[in-house]
Amino acid sequence: MPCLCKYAARARPTVTRPDPAYAASLRRGFEEDPKREEAERAVIAFEPSGPKMETAERTQGPEHSAPPFLAQQTSVKSGSEIATPSAAQRPQTRSLPATRKVDIRVNALERQEEALIDCGVDPAHVIRAALRRAVKDWQLDPHFVAPSEEPRSRITEWRARTSLAVDTAALATLLRAHDPLDVLSKWALIRGQVEPRVWAEIDAILFELGHEQKLPRTTRA
Repeated sequence: MPCLCKYAARARPTVTRPDPAYAASLRRGFEEDPKREEAERAVIAFEPSGPKMETAERTQGPEHSAPPFLAQQTSVKSGSEIATPSAAQRPQTRSLPATRKVDIRVNALERQEEALIDCGVDPAHVIRAALRRAVKDWQLDPHFVAPSEEPRSRITEWRARTSLAVDTAALATLLRAHDPLDVLSKWALIRGQVEPRVWAEIDAILFELGHEQKLPRTTRA
């Protein structure tokens, strides 16, 4: 049997230019086939028109129009349509009273020393915590209170120092009544109101720590 490899390996000729004779034969064959033209016209004549009409109705029907809520969302309001809140509707902010910082320094009483030493907590921390509690909700009274004569502790390492914001109007009232020349420290004007609160909080903390028995009987409620 002869080998066909050489025939299979041959490349097919490539058409590099148009062939007028071949194109004319195709045109004549198409024009000379009247039966095929009649069959195509019959298929077009009997093609049902219902789906097309339904498709046209669906495309023109109301269900294909944009829903009203989408139309409202996509509409852009003009500047005149945007309502601005009136002055009555705006939230009213309460103006805070003016304050002034006053440097204060406070220590425990002499009678509280023993209990502070034996409480198991650094006495300076106890006094600092008592001061924080004492001034948490405190407001300066414009009426002067004289400082207590009760002896303070002489252990200066326990002393707590901080700055306290007080009402400017109340402080001005104290200045006019008790220091018109403004020669005293501001702490001297308010210590009579602050120190007793701190000492009471020290007693309360010592009571919480379980060392109230070391306090003098006169301090118990």
